[in-house]
Amino acid sequence: MIVVHHLNNSRSQRVLWLLEELGLEYEVVRYERDPQTMLAPASLRAIHPLGKSPVITDGALTIAESGAIIEYLIERYGAGRLIPAPASAERLQYTYWLHFAEGSAMPPLLMKLVFDKIERQPMPFFIKPIARAIAQRVKGSFISPQIESQLNFIEATLAAQAWLAGAAFSAADIQMSFPLEAAQARGGSVADRPMLRAYLERIHQRPAYLRALERGGPYALLS
Repeated sequence: MIVVHHLNNSRSQRVLWLLEELGLEYEVVRYERDPQTMLAPASLRAIHPLGKSPVITDGALTIAESGAIIEYLIERYGAGRLIPAPASAERLQYTYWLHFAEGSAMPPLLMKLVFDKIERQPMPFFIKPIARAIAQRVKGSFISPQIESQLNFIEATLAAQAWLAGAAFSAADIQMSFPLEAAQARGGSVADRPMLRAYLERIHQRPAYLRALERGGPYALLS
């Protein structure tokens, strides 16, 4: 039995979604973030030494990292579903977006989250203007332009094709869902990008996506 060690409001939500798309049986073990630090609980270290989510177990195997989990599930249980044919142009796009999600899309979004917190963090009054000025300068000169550039790139891609790897929905769309939902929630202007907005609406209407929300529980990135 596949077991998903599921942390609330995390990347593990897309693992649940993939399992629902594949129609696989699985068990969910829930973990809650510390409300103060927003970090995963120490109990996750009993499953994987880094104590992070997502992580799955499948018999004697323990697999961590979203991309690795998706590749494992598709190769082991996909039977050719949700992945383009080998050596096709779509397969190259699929591989690109599978790695783009965490390699390119998430770093500036995470940096924005950190620098937003620096601006709001309580600190001595004589330090706060300096810290705020540094945070705003970094966001304005580097982080925000990076996010906007990436969203423009994705918008242009979706203007040319229905899904990120081509005409067919694939696991690459599942992998990209988290950074795009994060951008929608806290990082960039999705509302004025009609292709990206319509893409997220299609994702959120998929029956497997909705079933995954039922299994995973409240998902604050959607709020």
